[in-house]
Amino acid sequence: MIEVSNLSKLYWTGLIEVKALRDVSIMMGDGEYVSIMGPSGSGKSTLMNLLGCLDTPSSGSYRLDGQEVSALNDDALARIRNRKIGFVFQTFNLLPRLTSIANVELPMIYSGLNRKDRKEKAIAALEKVGLADRMLHRPNELSGGQTQRVAIARALVNNPSIILADEPTGNLDRETGRDIINLFQKLNLEFGVTLIIVTHDMEVGRSSKRLIQLVDGRLVKDEKVDT
Repeated sequence: MIEVSNLSKLYWTGLIEVKALRDVSIMMGDGEYVSIMGPSGSGKSTLMNLLGCLDTPSSGSYRLDGQEVSALNDDALARIRNRKIGFVFQTFNLLPRLTSIANVELPMIYSGLNRKDRKEKAIAALEKVGLADRMLHRPNELSGGQTQRVAIARALVNNPSIILADEPTGNLDRETGRDIINLFQKLNLEFGVTLIIVTHDMEVGRSSKRLIQLVDGRLVKDEKVDT
């Protein structure tokens, strides 16, 4: 499903060239649960942005579901993000004035789905993450863990090929963070959702089935996680 070959990303800060990612090659299949780890400046966020079609590489190839996406323009990348990729962020990124169900409906509005179908799919997604009783609550009426579950439901609702989670437990206490990781494990195990989590937390990283580590923009480790 994901084929990355010799992917590199260069930035310029004034006259200084920054090599954020250096010749990274990775393959990931459908239904995998992968954590990407590394110290600050290792390139893990850059890799996530490339995998999520939020940015394009300086060189190398990225094929998603058989399609070469590394050189597509912004409009084409936006269409791929809407159809194939769900995002979960550390800061949740929910609209504060909207209810849970309305927040979950947002990606389907952009994809042109009619109102009735949007509502049905949003309800199903919220039920899947255990929030059947919080559908009409706004973010300020929810706990941190419940808010993140709404964000996960929103990521799931368009049935994406992959879900990318950027430090999804970073704003949660340890116990709530474990609940969210347990939810990810359930979604992967029971529904076959493909998950890629970027994290600095080793406990989160070891909860996945495969661990990728980056240092100075290079892939230094790619191993299965013992369970």
